[in-house]
Amino acid sequence: MEIKTAAPGAKLTWWPEVVEQFWRFYSHMIRPGDLTGHSDFHLFKEGIKPMWEDDANKMGGKWIIRLRKGLASRCWENLILAMLGEQFMVGEEICGAVVSVRFQEDIISIWNKTASDQATTARIRDTLRRVLNLPPNTIMEYKTHTDSIKYSLGRLPWSGEC
Repeated sequence: MEIKTAAPGAKLTWWPEVVEQFWRFYSHMIRPGDLTGHSDFHLFKEGIKPMWEDDANKMGGKWIIRLRKGLASRCWENLILAMLGEQFMVGEEICGAVVSVRFQEDIISIWNKTASDQATTARIRDTLRRVLNLPPNTIMEYKTHTDSIKYSLGRLPWSGEC
């Protein structure tokens, strides 16, 4: 597990043997709901970088859930405990998760390896809905990393000549 904090350059790599070890560590961390401004927490399996281009991620995608303020801490905790407890039952498909704290909303996403495997992405969606206790009308968006890259490149300023 790699934990990157809002502090520039801060990084911790560690994988707990049991959930209790993780809980001891996690109990000392600041919660997403206590952060101000624009912050991201990344929790990825050891050896996987939270980047679309990483070999484990490049053919994958992510489920995205936008949360109203005040829900991120509880949802983040439930998500990472579900990941550690292997509640998703999709083998090695889960790469990691991100919580993004923004001004008007917070965003949680869970990244997986194979975007084309619809049965697996559906199982991740259903498990995510259950572990986060999301209401049935909650909008969940699945975005492939390929689409994210295309969107990101489309937003770059044009640098050509006329």
